[in-house]
Amino acid sequence: MSGLNLKQLEAFVKVADLGSFRGAATALRTTQPNISARIARLEEQLNQTLMVRDAGSVRLTQSGQVLLAKARYVLDARDEFVAAANAPEIFDGTLRLGVTEMIVHSWLSAYLNALRTKFPNVKVDLTVDLSSNLSNALFAHSIDLALQSEPYGQQTSGQLKLGTYELVWVASPNLGVDEAVSTHRAITQHPILTHSRQTSPYKQIKQHFSSESNVYLVPSTSLAACMRMTREGLGVACLPKAMVTEEINEGRLIQLRYPWVPDNLIFDARFHADKAPYYVEQAAALASDIANGE
Repeated sequence: MSGLNLKQLEAFVKVADLGSFRGAATALRTTQPNISARIARLEEQLNQTLMVRDAGSVRLTQSGQVLLAKARYVLDARDEFVAAANAPEIFDGTLRLGVTEMIVHSWLSAYLNALRTKFPNVKVDLTVDLSSNLSNALFAHSIDLALQSEPYGQQTSGQLKLGTYELVWVASPNLGVDEAVSTHRAITQHPILTHSRQTSPYKQIKQHFSSESNVYLVPSTSLAACMRMTREGLGVACLPKAMVTEEINEGRLIQLRYPWVPDNLIFDARFHADKAPYYVEQAAALASDIANGE
């Protein structure tokens, strides 16, 4: 049993979770031949077949299914040992992080700096995308941690609150909209620049103005593009206040006091707690602390 080591167990668990030797190699920052060699050596040491490659996929044997939980236990114990020793620099690997654009425009920089300090040898592989796409990626195991907004199609075993974000109506001061605008018609005489079609704000705005025959919604997958078009006077917009506060303070946008806005955006850090390495859980907790100003 002298050849058995933690790298072999890591490879076994990662291949089982991702269903791919190539995906495991990427996640563990090594090569596919190395992953194959580790699995082969582990099976040789145990004198058991743990997994079978089948038409491009990976299937665990009965023995592999039993030993997977034991392998997780060993790796969790290692992480607990390192955490108890207060030696975060020992942790290495890749955190595949998915965030929405709103977070990019608010506290992402502070978060990445704090994460780098806490886990200096953990590489961050960052994806910025729509919340719905991040959910799909999380359940396809192509990201480890999603910092995203509701609603969610599927529930995760790990979820920490990141807070709520108010939406506000804004426009260019050159558009000539009264800041105290109060009627549907006053808003809908301009294009409404908003979130993408599959989001809750878009659906609520569409429903709210459904009685107006001339409403013209301009959805965008990029909030930055939406904000820029608003600054250039191409329409009014409903955007997260955290994203436009600087624009308002510096006079590039004005906040409209229209009496209705969509529901606040609710953000969470979501991950698979039953499969996540220690540093993924800690990264989620750190995101919660940063988002909530702790």
